[in-house]
Amino acid sequence: MTDDVTRYSPEWLKLREGADAAARATELLDPLRAFLSTVTGTVVIRDLGCGTGSMGRWLAPRLDGPQYWVLHDHDPNLLHWAVAGTPRAAADGSRVAVTTERGDIARLTMDGLSGTSLVTASALLDLLTREELDGLAAACAWAGCPALLALSVAGRVELTPADPLDAEIAAAFNAHQRRVEHDGRALLGPDAVAVASEAFVRHGLTVRVESSPWRLGPDESALTAQWLRGWVHAACEQRPELAARAEAYLARRLAECEAGELRVVVHHSDLLALPPMAGMS
Repeated sequence: MTDDVTRYSPEWLKLREGADAAARATELLDPLRAFLSTVTGTVVIRDLGCGTGSMGRWLAPRLDGPQYWVLHDHDPNLLHWAVAGTPRAAADGSRVAVTTERGDIARLTMDGLSGTSLVTASALLDLLTREELDGLAAACAWAGCPALLALSVAGRVELTPADPLDAEIAAAFNAHQRRVEHDGRALLGPDAVAVASEAFVRHGLTVRVESSPWRLGPDESALTAQWLRGWVHAACEQRPELAARAEAYLARRLAECEAGELRVVVHHSDLLALPPMAGMS
């Protein structure tokens, strides 16, 4: 999606939650659990850009022990929904508590991570700059806490059946994701995972990256249609000269979607960064 109103709307976040849950890289859970098993007492988890709380709903029931979730977002409405939907029990029945902090997650400081056991985020890295990612990596290293950063766009999309305009729309969309904002912030888009990996390694953490693609078929037609609209709109925003051809392209693709004929793989990556003492499995 291309604007804050749409990208962060509860309706869009609810629509994508099932696909997100199916895509998340479960291979990263064992090394994460191994690290968190060394934490004494309650595990404190900060979920950056929590949205409606989908990360907490997915992860909290998959971890043992008492948990204290701190949900970060700039939107009080999203924070309300996130708190309401956070599970209250861990995998072993331990208590899960939750609180919120409203504000700009890009300004999170080292002191802000003091006492934190884990930092999480979903679909966030592409919206950060190189400097913001380096700051996050430095803060995690200083606090000695891991980071689980999920569902970052990878810049690759596969549509079946193929269409001659697929590659051109994809390239324009990727360029849009790497845009420079009005305030001068240069977004990383599909480069974010590579930049984040380099930053965490540079600050002494060990990084593991796993694929976490959406696989959308007839059962996900509502999500596919909404994703298509946002994907094509962003491409045309980046390259207005595409508009006439893109309008016809979108109409074809939406018709295929409605007919149950379209399948889409939207590639993402999940990244786990662990402090040195945790090791990797």
